[in-house]
Amino acid sequence: AHRSGLAPCSDTAVLHQRLVGQLARRWREPDEGIWEVRGPRRHFVHSKIMAWVAVDRTVRLARDGVLAGLDLPALISLRETIHHEVCTHGYDPVRNTFTQSYGSQELDAALLLIPKTGFLPADDPRVIGTVEAVQRELSTPEGFVRRYPTAGDQQGVDGLPGDEGAFLLCSFWMVDALALTGRLAEARVLFERLLALRSDLGLLAEEYDPVAGRQVGNFPQTYSQEGLVVSAYLLHRLSSAPAPSLELVTGAERPRPVLPQIVPQSA
Repeated sequence: AHRSGLAPCSDTAVLHQRLVGQLARRWREPDEGIWEVRGPRRHFVHSKIMAWVAVDRTVRLARDGVLAGLDLPALISLRETIHHEVCTHGYDPVRNTFTQSYGSQELDAALLLIPKTGFLPADDPRVIGTVEAVQRELSTPEGFVRRYPTAGDQQGVDGLPGDEGAFLLCSFWMVDALALTGRLAEARVLFERLLALRSDLGLLAEEYDPVAGRQVGNFPQTYSQEGLVVSAYLLHRLSSAPAPSLELVTGAERPRPVLPQIVPQSA
């Protein structure tokens, strides 16, 4: 809302302050992660990165004068603490990749979001290594991406037996990650393959079964369609600009339009 030039709302500011206060108290706790996996709670790297994102955006809003009454030095320190912890405990230097959770060997497609959040730049060797590792270990022969490793008849990292298809949203995340790390031609090839999966109405399901060769799961799936739109926009942006600026996808600063303030009308 702030980026679009909407006037700040005092109620929203109060809620934001309370939420970031809760985050500061609880970000070290384990959780079930973006995929709500069963079993013991873990320190999922994606969850910690999103905690960093929340603090980072709060710092920016405070610097822009949108949020008042915050302890900015404390927030900056918290942002640095989260970043350091993730890079220390969520990164495997031997394999040159971030992992699904602290101390684990498994990968997670959600790690592909790291360059889009601004947590690390797309040309950081750790980001490049993570993209390569996810592509190598979680991709189907067609290049579509699974959320995380599955274990067939055995119980997998999600606490469930059995396999699942490639997750189409994660496959679009791979398109974005390839594009951002300079592999634009590969990103376009994968994007075209994903487009070819659409129904006659242009719709996508939740997953794609590479064995049966068909879409499976919830249909139509909104976040698969959202992934398509985001990837299409990113590819267009990177292809059309001679010196592309990635602020819309990495959270970097950009000029904000000035719009008239909206004053609520009394009933």
